[in-house]
Amino acid sequence: MKNALIKNSDYNKLLKDIKDRVRNSQIKAAVRVNSELILMYWDLGKTIVQKQKETNWGDGFVEQLSKDLIKEFPEMKGFSETNLKYIKLFFHFYSTSEFSPQLVDQISNHMIQNNTNQKVPQPVGQIKGLKPTKNSPQHVDESHVKKESYNREEIQFILLPKLLSLIPWGHHREIITKCKTIDNALFYDIKTIENNWSRSVLIHQIESKLFERQGKAITNFKLTLSHPQSDLANELLKNPYTLDFLRLSGKSKEKDLENSMLDNISKFLMELGYGFAFLGKQKLLTVGGDDFYVDLVFYHTRLHCYFIVELKIDEFKPEYAGKLNFYLNAFNEQEKSPDDNPTIGLLLCKKSNKIVAEYSLMNINNPIGISNYKLTEKLPNDIRKQLPSVKEIENRIELNKK
Repeated sequence: MKNALIKNSDYNKLLKDIKDRVRNSQIKAAVRVNSELILMYWDLGKTIVQKQKETNWGDGFVEQLSKDLIKEFPEMKGFSETNLKYIKLFFHFYSTSEFSPQLVDQISNHMIQNNTNQKVPQPVGQIKGLKPTKNSPQHVDESHVKKESYNREEIQFILLPKLLSLIPWGHHREIITKCKTIDNALFYDIKTIENNWSRSVLIHQIESKLFERQGKAITNFKLTLSHPQSDLANELLKNPYTLDFLRLSGKSKEKDLENSMLDNISKFLMELGYGFAFLGKQKLLTVGGDDFYVDLVFYHTRLHCYFIVELKIDEFKPEYAGKLNFYLNAFNEQEKSPDDNPTIGLLLCKKSNKIVAEYSLMNINNPIGISNYKLTEKLPNDIRKQLPSVKEIENRIELNKK
């Protein structure tokens, strides 16, 4: 089969065409390396999928194509047989998945909001001054970027490749191998772009099941915040929050726990999500001559509002919502400016009864979210024993408040 492919005129035409497109991509890559690489991979994946449907070349096709491309472009990485199979999977995954109306709207809105002033990158092979090959994709009309709505085909084969071209290839390999559905994958695609995640952060978010946790907190936002602030805030919160970075060694002392959250503030901010700025801990509020202390205070740059976070080491109790509501009233009176949106409160509890939590938020006019947290899922017993107990955390929090 391999020798037959080498002598096959259709295969040689295909190989020449791919070589031309790769060369064209190399020229544009000098300016837009990653975007052009991903667009080239998309186009190459499309070609492999189509040719395997149209011919009987079988698995030997990818193996032979890999050898010929490596021979022609020895300085370029990415043409191994393994990576070509990933490239094939990349195109197949996104091009054959069923797009729900909600997903179409999500991609369309994201591209309109973030890229209305940008041109859709020209497909590989459409480089000014270079003659396109016969099989090169047609030029993408710039009007697609300026439209306010798109049909499903435009979303899947014009806007989607543009969106995907903003993400490094290493990230794509993680997403297409770890995500089972298109909704799941595109969630992490968009979050990667919005938050500029490194690959390690992306892997952490996938493994911590961010997709399943996002927007699952118990809140009263629809009753206390105006639209679209309520939707944005609700989407922002998770349930549960993963605090597995709060780990102490066997030799750690109590004072180590006291600074654990601040020592890991960057990781906690990552778990909270993009847009949170840490302002301080144990914020003093004086009401009627009495002093009260808020655990953690953040500001969210996108929602333009303060976030008060209260950490509880036991199960949610109705009085916790009342106390946080009191803090919000005092904070809004003493700290919030007229330009800020309403301050939002977040209760992080070890666990919560959904019905009890919902009843507790009734008739509360301040926006409050209630979420659970977990310290770890997969730690072995010897490491788990080194973690502070719930009682230790409780004692330390109480000491901090005194």
